[in-house]
Amino acid sequence: MLRAAARGCSVLQRRACSTTSLNTHLGIDRTLSGSPVELRPGFARVSMTTTPTMSADGRGLTHGGFYFGLADYAAMCAVNDPNVVLGSAEARFLKPVKCGDSLTAEAKVSGEKGKKRLVDVTVTRGDEVVFAGNFVCFVLERHVLD
Repeated sequence: MLRAAARGCSVLQRRACSTTSLNTHLGIDRTLSGSPVELRPGFARVSMTTTPTMSADGRGLTHGGFYFGLADYAAMCAVNDPNVVLGSAEARFLKPVKCGDSLTAEAKVSGEKGKKRLVDVTVTRGDEVVFAGNFVCFVLERHVLD
């Protein structure tokens, strides 16, 4: 079972969790970035429910940076290397997100050349796509801070 992700899985979601181990972003705060629910080579599914802390205004609009962070984390999980970093992203915010919405990000590695990984990510609320992005990630030989 996916040990790191299984802690964030409900009893029903545990069956969906893969046997692949999570190797990246192990110290991330999952209340802000989501919890992996499925992980396999080149693919990750990460879920998150938005909270009042993420609201941009008194009406409960979630700041887009939080679900961008969910998409970014899903991309990192799909690459799943301890030294993966984000180089750039093309983001499309397609629908507003409210406090309390349950979101799911699906990330798929769509290309690989040397250190570069191209990752396509969609974030959905039920059947509705609220965010789509293309992420350019790099797998470094050592930690970016070394």
